[in-house]
Amino acid sequence: MLLNEYDILFLDEPTNDLDIETLEWLEKFINNTNKPIMYVSHDETLLANTANMILHLEQIKKKTECRHTLLRIDYDTYVEQRLRKIIKQTQVARSEKREFNKQQEKLQKLMQKVEHQQNTISRADPHGAQVLKKKMHSLKSQEQKLDNTELTEIPDVEESINFFFENVEIPKTKNIVNLKIDELKVSDKVLSKNIKLDIIGNVHLCIVGKNGIGKSTLIKLIYNELKDRKDIKVGYMPQTYDDILNNYEYVLDFICPNGNKDEITKARMFLGNMKFTREEMISKIKNLSNGTKAKLFLIKLVLNKCDVLILDEPTRNVSPLSNPVIREVLSKFNGTIISVSHDRKYINEVIDNLYILTSKGLIKEK
Repeated sequence: MLLNEYDILFLDEPTNDLDIETLEWLEKFINNTNKPIMYVSHDETLLANTANMILHLEQIKKKTECRHTLLRIDYDTYVEQRLRKIIKQTQVARSEKREFNKQQEKLQKLMQKVEHQQNTISRADPHGAQVLKKKMHSLKSQEQKLDNTELTEIPDVEESINFFFENVEIPKTKNIVNLKIDELKVSDKVLSKNIKLDIIGNVHLCIVGKNGIGKSTLIKLIYNELKDRKDIKVGYMPQTYDDILNNYEYVLDFICPNGNKDEITKARMFLGNMKFTREEMISKIKNLSNGTKAKLFLIKLVLNKCDVLILDEPTRNVSPLSNPVIREVLSKFNGTIISVSHDRKYINEVIDNLYILTSKGLIKEK
């Protein structure tokens, strides 16, 4: 593309399939070119290092309304300003709601008092009855006015996704993987040789390497080695979601294949926490975006109570505002994580063992 003459570049997720070395080259290119570039990206490091103008598109109010924000500022400043605004609006909304509840409670007590007086007043006192009637009419007018009060809403934003792993823990001495591969191959092509990998306990491991070196092939092989173990519960999130999701038609078919009522109720709760709308919960999987499919896999890992997670590029399709929540949950995960990723924030915040896959095998970073 760069060999041709151009006035502006449009890039849609340019970093999704790039290794870290090429990612760093791309950042330097974007920062050094004097031509305008408009790009869509979920890579927070790329955004932080290169963007000088932000156009943020959102679906809010349970995805019933659309909103856009356009600011000529860097990404980190935008996120910081946005967070401050969300916190302030949330505080104002809660304060208004507390005051509203107090006024409503006070009004209800007054109305109950007047109603009691109306029920007990003597028929021989028509003037008193008329006064109470007017007083009740005034209170009902106040009630109507209070009901029509427009309160500030608590922001319904994508950062407020929520999920967690329940009661998952791998003992620190648990033997998870003892792998030895003489040749890692795709068809007849040898990608790497003399691969050795031993994993013990609840480590968080990530494999990086140049494009085409066989990272996805290796991690899928590890999954096939572990998936039938009875002493651990293994969950797998592939890089290409449809490899698995094509076997299911609807969201709940994938999440709750046995159709158990209690499990479906729990699944709906987790789907709601991940910002799925009611329509999305009952929709066909093929109609979901890749980011929504990624969240579907995360929910599946939680509901299956997996204690060993095998993740191939887990953050690549999730928005940069949801990803910090996902990284925080994974960093606190008490099980084992075996992953492939080029997401530098994921590597820095979640991973404690980093391996580089080369043509000569796996090299552990010190």
